[in-house]
Amino acid sequence: MNPTLKLISSRDNPFFKELSKLAGSSRQRRKAGQTLLDGAHLVQAYLLSGERPLHLLVNAAAAQDREIASLIAQLTDVPRTCLDAALFGELTDLKTPSGLLALIELPQPHLAPAHNRFCILLEDIQDPGNLGSILRTAAAAGCDAAFLSTGCADAWSPKVLRAAMGGHFALSIHEQADLRNVAAAFGGAIFAASLQASASLYDCKLTGSIAFAFGNEGAGLSQELSNICRQLITVPMPGKVESLNVAAAAAVCLFEAVRQRGQV
Repeated sequence: MNPTLKLISSRDNPFFKELSKLAGSSRQRRKAGQTLLDGAHLVQAYLLSGERPLHLLVNAAAAQDREIASLIAQLTDVPRTCLDAALFGELTDLKTPSGLLALIELPQPHLAPAHNRFCILLEDIQDPGNLGSILRTAAAAGCDAAFLSTGCADAWSPKVLRAAMGGHFALSIHEQADLRNVAAAFGGAIFAASLQASASLYDCKLTGSIAFAFGNEGAGLSQELSNICRQLITVPMPGKVESLNVAAAAAVCLFEAVRQRGQV
């Protein structure tokens, strides 16, 4: 270990206490306007978005990882602290710690609803894995924004960040959004995925400014939001299953729009 690198080995360290709060509390993340990225892939995605972390946190094993060492070499101007194995393990829920954490400022959403051309409205998506998968798919499909209701999982939690695999940094993410106001301000057509719909996704014109609305894993979209949307749509399912997982349904809808918009 670099002898000039600061080592923290006590849980009573004030900096570690703040990091621990960030790792475990969505309220603290919102209050501080910060979160932790876990692993080289997420840190690399953050760098590719043009941003730089506030602080790097490593464990002793990180020096043996070529990918992490390469990232650290790119970030010599960023403060770095080494945590002993036990403390590092408390900041990650991975069974095998990655060896690298980055403290970052939460990116601020940069697009108002009226300026979006291809976005998603998510109502009460509570499972972190589903939320992260939808954000990853939206980023891959070229969406410009995601609007999340107050009932959604914390978009900047470790589980959602891992599931999205860097998708956060390609989207303008609006948390705690009033989806009724978003829908009213949006200038295009809003399509709502619903099991009660009669119109097929594949019969809809998905060019121009559009948005898709997806609802809670169990309850679906609220009646209030469904009423605001231009058209309720369904994904045809010839197989003998009741419904698709919401993340799978989002992927089908978004990439049908990609196909129609000539982006592949």
